[in-house]
Amino acid sequence: MSFAARPRIISGASVRGVSPISTTYGPLARRYVFLNTRALGVRTNTTLANIKLDRGLKASDYTKGFEINRIHSFSTTSINLAAQSSRRGQTLIEKLAQRYMAGTSDANPKNVYQGDFIGIKPACVMTHDNTGAVISKFESIGATKFADPSRVVFALDHDIQNKSEKNLQKYAKIKAFASKYGASFYPAGRGIGHQVMVEEGHAFPGTLTVASDSHSNMYGGIGALGTPVVRTDAASLWATGQTWWQVPPTAKVELTGQLKPGVTGKDIIVALCGIFSKDEVLNHAIEFVGDAIPSLCIEDRLAIANMTTEWGALAGVFPIDETLIKWYENRAKWLETTRGKDPHPRINSERIKKLSSDVQHGSLASDSNAVYAKTLTLDLSTLDPHVSGPDTVKKATPLSVMEASKIKVQKAYLVSCVNSRFKDIEEAANVIRSIEEARKSVGNAVPVTVAEGVEWYIAAASTQVQAAAEEAGHWELLLKAGAKPLPPGCGPCIGLGTGLLKDGEVGISATNRNYKGRMGSKNAQSYLSSPAVVAASALNGFICSPDTAISQLGLGKAIETGGQTVTTATPKHTIKVSDASDFAKSDSSESPSTGTIVDGFPSTTSGRLLYLPADNLNTDGIYPGKYTYQDDLTPETMAKVVMENYDPKFAQIVQTNDIVVSGANFGTGSSREQAATALLAAGVRLLLCQSASETFKRNAVNNGLLVLEAPHLVSWLKDAKDSNTEAWSKSSPLTLVTGLDADVSLVSGSLKIKDNSGAIVYEGQVPSVGEAAQEIIVAGGLEGWIKRKMEVDSQK
Repeated sequence: MSFAARPRIISGASVRGVSPISTTYGPLARRYVFLNTRALGVRTNTTLANIKLDRGLKASDYTKGFEINRIHSFSTTSINLAAQSSRRGQTLIEKLAQRYMAGTSDANPKNVYQGDFIGIKPACVMTHDNTGAVISKFESIGATKFADPSRVVFALDHDIQNKSEKNLQKYAKIKAFASKYGASFYPAGRGIGHQVMVEEGHAFPGTLTVASDSHSNMYGGIGALGTPVVRTDAASLWATGQTWWQVPPTAKVELTGQLKPGVTGKDIIVALCGIFSKDEVLNHAIEFVGDAIPSLCIEDRLAIANMTTEWGALAGVFPIDETLIKWYENRAKWLETTRGKDPHPRINSERIKKLSSDVQHGSLASDSNAVYAKTLTLDLSTLDPHVSGPDTVKKATPLSVMEASKIKVQKAYLVSCVNSRFKDIEEAANVIRSIEEARKSVGNAVPVTVAEGVEWYIAAASTQVQAAAEEAGHWELLLKAGAKPLPPGCGPCIGLGTGLLKDGEVGISATNRNYKGRMGSKNAQSYLSSPAVVAASALNGFICSPDTAISQLGLGKAIETGGQTVTTATPKHTIKVSDASDFAKSDSSESPSTGTIVDGFPSTTSGRLLYLPADNLNTDGIYPGKYTYQDDLTPETMAKVVMENYDPKFAQIVQTNDIVVSGANFGTGSSREQAATALLAAGVRLLLCQSASETFKRNAVNNGLLVLEAPHLVSWLKDAKDSNTEAWSKSSPLTLVTGLDADVSLVSGSLKIKDNSGAIVYEGQVPSVGEAAQEIIVAGGLEGWIKRKMEVDSQK
């Protein structure tokens, strides 16, 4: 049965009322009626909710005289729903993606939904120390100007402690390039790029803002859709203002209740990463909702959004509410006092009023009938301070439990883009103040200092943050206690500069990542916590709460567990995964991914099915690291070593035009384009998987390799493998020659698997390939697309 079929009109006939559709025709027919009445543009006296609940439909004056492929009108009453409102609602993520979709027409808008491949024109793109590599990309494609310099930001922040002549020359080249092409430039020492983007209004609520850095998610803390891009994307955005994006599924995270005193935004995201640690939000975009949101300050929202990256998400967006509007109003006033009479070009009363108006009109909020892939909840009233680690964010432990273990630390860090803003520095300083006050109460005048054997490093997120902390007296207090200042930048968080962890050391950090070797030696251990816990631990010498530090250092009381009840209970939480049928669009013709075929793009593709039965097949397995920097390897050589670390036999088994299928999180690991280009060199043009690393997917499409997620196919192949193991694994148990062929419609998304007799043994769906991705594939990759786009633009 085709949903595209049109109803036929019976002239002068009355509706033949029969038994309710719910009992006579079933859910598929109900869906069919709904879509066809939608296609007609008529009214029906029902709602989609009623149809889903198996309630019948009553014929209205608008539908009398129609017989819809012998499915009639039926019996019940409901509200009168206009056909226009039958369109499936959008999440905030989908709305923001649509706002910045390239090539849209206001006269004929097409709704954007999860899974759609779209062209995007972000409000801004930021690069940092990697700008030099993007410059090389930009120049290699022959670009000579920026499409819109006002949308380009360079912020040097990663290796700013490196004063070598080589690094200084690199920074000077980037500065000169910015001056030549008109980009906004922020030199080393101004601050971490993401913080500067927020402070200067380059990232702004209601925008799509990207950066060539994984922590672009942070912009979601101010209600922007922040998401990372790779370097080739950045070069494309410089030259054309455009790149592509596949809209991810949206997960709704509902935060309820109120935080207890001493619990922070960092505790929220540390707990979320630990509680939902089985990739529940991997490659999703997150929308935070719930009655707890208004009470969360913007600093906490930024911290939570920032670490949605570690949680596995591609974005983490908070609502644009009164708390945020007020924050911007206060910032605009502060900027006016520092700039004199001239308003800030991006943060000013006029722009804030426009934002407030958009919020009031509902254009910057998800629709009530939006569909989410899953809903997760966390009751903040049941949350206690948590610590992440060691060496993974997927392990979160209540602080009271961690205290009981008396884990000594040698280094402590209050640095990074997640937790080195004014509020964070203030909270750390207040721990010192509280200990001082406690000492005074018992007649102890000894100054508070960092514990013996501990080094405590601090770096503000920006010069503005540091200046504010200095003015408030927080910065000086930290220095007097023995904290060692670093310039505003990334530093030890990414393993650069002073103060890295050495073999055997333990660090407690307010940063966002604690992977082994991230902050120094692979033989060290790293824990993550809130700034106040970092301060308390640095002062007391072991991981502990501020209350414990105050009791022991201030009052001189030796309390084994900090005087607290040891909390082992997991915070109250739930998860609900939506039914796959919920994602069927009200009218598939609305999707920008449907129907259009670019000249030269194959509407269908077929090939032999190779199955790689592995999850988390990383880029080193696909293309070994020892070849990564051998730039002289030919495509023929790359084809011989592809999958060498996963299965040395793969290169001998794979054939041109094979369709490769693999498991979850394909292409995880380092960002190396050769993982994609080596598969292309081996003749693979289409990869199907349960899920893919977003970075790998971007590198793949940018080089002309299609990557589509097909979780149901992978599940089916897993089951089929059990009964075909011997036949399929004759060549290799890791590269299974299934004896099956796949026919894939790249435009409609239909998928058929046939056996060697030609019989169809499986039918399913994959995401349809939108016009934006088609153009890139036809051009042989994003660089080819950029050249074509520049050529077309030059002729206008």
